[in-house]
Amino acid sequence: MEIRTRRLRRQTVEKEEEEEEEEQPLSPAARLFHAPEFNCNIISVIGLKTKIEPYVIIQGLKHTLIRHPRFSSNLVNSWSNNRQEQKWVRTNVVVEDHVIIPKIETQNIENADADAFLESYVSDLTTIPLDTSKPLWEVHLLDLKTSDAENVAILRMHHSVGDGMSMMSLVLACTRKTSDPNELPSLPYNYGMPSGSSPLKTSSRCCSRLFWLVMFLWSAFVLVSNTVCDALEFIATALFLKDSETPIKGDFWLKKSKRMRLVHRSVSLDDIKLIKTAMKMTVNDVVLGVSQAGLSQYLKRRYGDQEVSKSNMPKRLRLRAALLVNIRPATGIQELADMMTKGSKCRWGNWIGYIVFPFSIASCKDPLEHLRRAKSIIDRKKNSLEAVFTFALGKLLLKTFGVQRAAYVINRALSNTTMSFSNLVGPVEEISFYGHTVTYMAPSVYGHPHALTMHFQSYMNKMTISLTVDPTVISDPHRLCDDLEESLRSIKAAVQERGFSQ
Repeated sequence: MEIRTRRLRRQTVEKEEEEEEEEQPLSPAARLFHAPEFNCNIISVIGLKTKIEPYVIIQGLKHTLIRHPRFSSNLVNSWSNNRQEQKWVRTNVVVEDHVIIPKIETQNIENADADAFLESYVSDLTTIPLDTSKPLWEVHLLDLKTSDAENVAILRMHHSVGDGMSMMSLVLACTRKTSDPNELPSLPYNYGMPSGSSPLKTSSRCCSRLFWLVMFLWSAFVLVSNTVCDALEFIATALFLKDSETPIKGDFWLKKSKRMRLVHRSVSLDDIKLIKTAMKMTVNDVVLGVSQAGLSQYLKRRYGDQEVSKSNMPKRLRLRAALLVNIRPATGIQELADMMTKGSKCRWGNWIGYIVFPFSIASCKDPLEHLRRAKSIIDRKKNSLEAVFTFALGKLLLKTFGVQRAAYVINRALSNTTMSFSNLVGPVEEISFYGHTVTYMAPSVYGHPHALTMHFQSYMNKMTISLTVDPTVISDPHRLCDDLEESLRSIKAAVQERGFSQ
């Protein structure tokens, strides 16, 4: 009798767990991304070395992607006690319904025309919402030879499904090393970490303890004061503190739905690492400095193209970026890939905060000055809990005021800044997407209130710069790519001229 009772209890628990898994309420961040102000989507253009075999990719997706609950669940809206409830409800996925293979007449398309066709195709996708009657993701397979790839795959998913780190875990789960098809890709160790320093040694244990106590108290004081200052700046930004009106700042209060344009440019990751080593910085410090130099050059040209009376770039421009920061604990390659598996302890979803980063826009005679200024600012931002604060504030606003008001406040804060910026580490060796060798990855996001989003993605010995722009504001994004590439070259040349003594 006792054995039977235990068995019934176990069956009851298993049934409850199944029901709980079948239906999951949306997280606060996912609900926010479904608000009209934040109907955000993540999109990633992946260049392939070989001709696409759709059947192979479809079979691969069946064995990997749809195993994760978010990729096999529908978004369901229901009403309870005059309140809307949103849930993820598991469903049977027909992978073929999510794989789109457009017919492209490629006989007379040159590489330049193919690049333009790809840009136009991706731009059209930004105006087409995902079908909410099925799981919110899709894969487009383009039989299109471009200047840097034989064929192209495009992954698109709603931001409520997950953030950039979740997207990277998706890529890792769907790819393998080309050198060993049974092994997961590898991420670099200590990527972007500053050069190592020697620990301080003292001869007196008492003095050492006193020293470390003073250092701890001072560090805690600096951390708290920086966090308070950053929190007040974010609140002020949401209320009244706006960036200067520049040729790259859009007005998203006038028009909610916009066609966006996505372009990308690949540069040498080895060049960035050379600068990183010489300047004793991180990869992130370098890409921020290069971005600041490129933006300064681009704005100088844009102001010069205007009337003579406005030909000089204004001084003390307030131009800030919302830097996306992953607030998960540090995770390894295996943990990231395990995010796609059932019962993973690594957090899937949207675990991102924002840092408001002020770019110093100016014409510098010394190109290394842009690096020093960017590093100085980001070092101070690292000693702050601003990202955690903005993440917690978003959750508090949602819980207290509901989705619409929370979306309004956060949308207003972002609208008062100029752009978005993110940097994501990728595999260090060549990988294959279900047997198709990858040449580059160019991810980005659209739907948020910025006319410019800049994303850096490393892969092998390349760093791909992805720009998502509002073409009514930035009509020449390739010129901005040119300026970023030229800034990297000039900074590298300055470093090589002066040796490694910087």
